[in-house]
Amino acid sequence: MFSNIGFPGLILILVLALIIFGPKKLPEIGRALGDTLREFKKSTKELANDDDAERETMNKKA
Repeated sequence: MFSNIGFPGLILILVLALIIFGPKKLPEIGRALGDTLREFKKSTKELANDDDAERETMNKKA
């Protein structure tokens, strides 16, 4: 995902975010983004587990 950006590009993005949002808002934004990604991963894992369980029950019936 970030392989094409490179280190200088990443620093530029972080500096721009710091200028736009300010130093007080950045930790809040980072925390919210982390919570969102954690919840997304949890949901996708649950969906995958549900699919696996459904597939197993279908195989047992056949």
